[in-house]
Amino acid sequence: MRIRIVGAGCVALALAACLGCGSRATQEQASSGDLQGRWWTWASTEPEPTNPVADQDGSACERNQPRDVWFLAGTFGTRVQRACSIPEGRPLAFPLVNMIGSTADCAAFMETAGGSAVLDGTEVDSDAHQAETIEIRSAAGNPVTGTRGHFTATGCGLWVQLPGLEAGEHTLTIRGQSDDFSVGVDYTLTVEAA
Repeated sequence: MRIRIVGAGCVALALAACLGCGSRATQEQASSGDLQGRWWTWASTEPEPTNPVADQDGSACERNQPRDVWFLAGTFGTRVQRACSIPEGRPLAFPLVNMIGSTADCAAFMETAGGSAVLDGTEVDSDAHQAETIEIRSAAGNPVTGTRGHFTATGCGLWVQLPGLEAGEHTLTIRGQSDDFSVGVDYTLTVEAA
């Protein structure tokens, strides 16, 4: 299986996933796998009409969001504009470009992976997550994995993790590509005061 998607980790998530993990390198590895697995599970729990990756305008943005992080999604290879409301203080996590496949698929994918995220006119840093073993739980009829069930996969991509945004309106531009695959999402994020 080889799936490429541009879409939506969190500082709190990274810390929570690794309490007691040991060295910093071990903590980063564990949080990368946890982040990717949680995002892929989130992205593959909805059928196409309400799937956040297939979403054309942001109307599916709030579907199945966990309580400790707000995931954002890309598309299946197109450009879209989305408007989403998110709660104040919730960290954001999203990939610029990502995929699941074999270790070899990930190595080839990451050789040409690139992208950017621009929040309110300022570019933000991304982290390269190389091939990691991840756990995914997916629902029937989802367009992301195409299968239902619990399975192990290899995930990789370029990821952005942001602390919670201040209340008000924000713009976020996500661009990602690898080889001939490219995606773009222009988000208008309305952060609702607590």
